[in-house]
Amino acid sequence: MGVHKLLGMKIIYLSLLALAFVRAQDLRLGIIGTDTSHAAAFTKTLNETANPDHVAGARVVAAYKGGSADIEESASRVDKYAAELKDKWGVKLVEKIADLCPLVDGLLLESVDGRPHLAQFREAAQCGKPVFVDKPLASTLEDAVAIDQLAKQTHVPWFSSSSLRYSDIESMKSADAIGAMVWGPGPLEPHHKLDLTWYGIHAVEMLYTLFGPGCVEVSRMKSADEDVITGRWKDGKLGTIHLQRPYGKFGAVVFLKGNKLNAQPDIQFSYVPLVRAIVDFMQTKKPSVPNEVTLEMFAFMDAAQRSEADGGKAVALSQ
Repeated sequence: MGVHKLLGMKIIYLSLLALAFVRAQDLRLGIIGTDTSHAAAFTKTLNETANPDHVAGARVVAAYKGGSADIEESASRVDKYAAELKDKWGVKLVEKIADLCPLVDGLLLESVDGRPHLAQFREAAQCGKPVFVDKPLASTLEDAVAIDQLAKQTHVPWFSSSSLRYSDIESMKSADAIGAMVWGPGPLEPHHKLDLTWYGIHAVEMLYTLFGPGCVEVSRMKSADEDVITGRWKDGKLGTIHLQRPYGKFGAVVFLKGNKLNAQPDIQFSYVPLVRAIVDFMQTKKPSVPNEVTLEMFAFMDAAQRSEADGGKAVALSQ
């Protein structure tokens, strides 16, 4: 065998060895809930190194299926995505959340149904490892607060966000903003008592990306086809959310000082920036969206629900 060929084989071998070493240093992540397309999409982004959208630094190694029998969007997909994770990316399926603990360095709570999130987070917290909770953090304000309290008691870092926060909406933030309108899909799910947590939370995240925390009161009018929700911030800014049913585009208009505006009528988004934020959180234990902001968004949605029940009157956020 020629010298050049031997040299070429050695270079290939060393490259593969280096790649294996890098992958060995990746954080190991476990998924709770395979009943959402996010479970497959996030795993593909992390595990498929040849993917142009690959995000390095972590990989999914294990998953617990979960699933909600009374929600069709969950029951009809949980086995499908579990099989995809196992067969396509070699993800180990486990029988209970506790089985994930020795296998992983962090957890992705992906269950599409927000109702079991508190109970699942309680089990996940026993692992003592950081937890990303996909939207919604919970299905009620009370459960969201309980998750935060449990996390503080067990010293478990948590992070929750919609992918829309890392979309074109980021470029629309401005210190000159005096108001804004955002819009998006608003389908409802009858089992979710706080109905905006099912899908409207995406548009809530968009408004909070523009304004940050500080909303003091909310009003909401609701019909069969749409929702209009308006929040007043303590600095005087007004933000309106327009939700369309069953589905529609995401978009926004930011009103600026001097009778100017910035409009994005069709906001595009990708899971990749959110996955990068998740990996960064798993490495640093610091969420890019402060937990207090996420909890205020739940207070916002809760106030909106109470406003709608009271004929659209303005309702103060719960402290």
